[in-house]
Amino acid sequence: ILTFLFLISCNSKQYYVTKIEGKKISIDKNNTDSTAIINEIESFIKPYRDHIDADLNKVLSYSPETLDKSKGEWQTNIGNFLADISLEKCNPIFNKRENKSIDICLFNHGGIRSIIPEGTITARNAFEVMPFENSSIVVALDINQMQDIVNYIISEKKPHPLKGLTFTIDKNNQSKNILVNGKSLDNNKKYYVLTSDYLASGGDNMTFFTKSNEKYDLDYKLRNIMIDYFKENDTLKINHDIRIIKE
Repeated sequence: ILTFLFLISCNSKQYYVTKIEGKKISIDKNNTDSTAIINEIESFIKPYRDHIDADLNKVLSYSPETLDKSKGEWQTNIGNFLADISLEKCNPIFNKRENKSIDICLFNHGGIRSIIPEGTITARNAFEVMPFENSSIVVALDINQMQDIVNYIISEKKPHPLKGLTFTIDKNNQSKNILVNGKSLDNNKKYYVLTSDYLASGGDNMTFFTKSNEKYDLDYKLRNIMIDYFKENDTLKINHDIRIIKE
């Protein structure tokens, strides 16, 4: 009996939530009690805000011109810039991990949420341009899906960020002279396309990415690509080369 009682007393007690209660606390700046609460909250978060602001406002680089997605019919200076630096930063990672090279880079026009102003550049600019937590993904596509990309760009009529792929739109709104890094499309080649995880899952109607069963997550956020580039380059390099020609 004593042994039984001892074993019972050693058992840990199990606790369960039976009820959750809450109440709404109104904060009114004209109310004395609310003002005290607001001041208390502000006092609590101020050290954290100051620390974050110091990091975001530190000058990292310089832009010789304003980069704006609204200026350009088939391509923009900010689209070229983002595609260029993403391919530049991600290709060594992909090559080291998979012993393969990225052929092209494609993002969506709508994913760019702000300009990069002329002048000094900070990490805050990267957060403004890319406020989402999108990561870089490499997707393997065949020649048919590469043609789908071209058709998509023509039908969308938006200057999506693009690198590595060039083509001409003829007077009948059809594509010709499709080249990947200066070479014609190859039926037997597998093309590796850098994009975002959102687009890789078919976002923005880029359904051609969902046809692939070969995807590689580089675990590298698009925003961090920008910040790393800013830190490593005292002046932004902006290419104005023509990637899509309209006859």
